Amino acid sequence: MALEHWNLFRDLRRMEYSVDRLWSGLGPRTYATTSEAESRGIPLDVLRDGDNIVVQGSLPGVNPEDIKVTIEDDVLTVSGNTEANKEIGDGMYLLRERRAGTFHRAIRLPDSVDSDKAESSYNVGVLTVRLPRLKVKKAKQLSIKIEGGKTLNGK
Repeated sequence: MALEHWNLFRDLRRMEYSVDRLWSGLGPRTYATTSEAESRGIPLDVLRDGDNIVVQGSLPGVNPEDIKVTIEDDVLTVSGNTEANKEIGDGMYLLRERRAGTFHRAIRLPDSVDSDKAESSYNVGVLTVRLPRLKVKKAKQLSIKIEGGKTLNGK
């Protein structure tokens, strides 16, 4: 018999895995814990497209009327509601992963965007928010005067 070093965290992970397998074998999963619901946020892509910041979010099957996009204090918020599909007849779900209910996602925007000129569109399950960037002023370079009459260019 070989001796094995006891690792508390490894053993706790094994126990958690065993309990998860036990629960998954008991029937359809129709619940979600708070941490799971929070981790299933709207997947977003944020990219720079020329002079614009573009935010794209996947919202498949969501009616555009049920989506709310707001910008307040440099925070872009996407929220809304989806309805659950009604179970048909006496059928029972064997697996249920599509979420229903309210959703909410917020991201902080850089100071360099002009939120007053933001535009949003929705096409084939993808929400796109286009935020033009502000024209940034170039830094002014000051010359340094040295006593005795010399001037440095700041380089």
